[in-house]
Amino acid sequence: MKDVHETFMNGENLKQKCIEMLHDRGCEVDDIIDIVFDLQKKYIPNLKREVCWDAVDRVLGKREVQYAILTGIELDYLAEEEKLREPLQSLVNSDNPLFGIDEILVLSICNLYGSIGLTNFGYVDKVKPGIIGKLDLEGKQTGKCHTFLDDIIGAIAAAAASSVAHNSHD
Repeated sequence: MKDVHETFMNGENLKQKCIEMLHDRGCEVDDIIDIVFDLQKKYIPNLKREVCWDAVDRVLGKREVQYAILTGIELDYLAEEEKLREPLQSLVNSDNPLFGIDEILVLSICNLYGSIGLTNFGYVDKVKPGIIGKLDLEGKQTGKCHTFLDDIIGAIAAAAASSVAHNSHD
């Protein structure tokens, strides 16, 4: 156990592990960058994708984000494998709209760059743009569970978009 702990004490190793976990679940960093770009292009006419990439990279570098990714994706895996106890198994597997813990898990991500992150998150959670909608639909139509994953991606995009907004020059 000590070797695993030492391996992931370096934040870059943990960040890379999270990126791999997102990839394994069907989400690339570029998918998140697309959402950030779409959220901000109306407000920043000369926005470059590199700016969005930097923002997403900064968000993924935060420990609390990495811990939310690890926790949420693991819960999705456990639900797929039917390893959660009832009634939690049914709540997570069905992405019950009144469950809400999937949104609660990611609120700390949303607020990394101010309260605008929360409104950004509310918007992407409702509209489900890009990869978020694709994974949400896949989780409802297949044996996969993306109850936590879609909210994790939405929160990362919301926080990164907030960072872009805060760092833009009027």
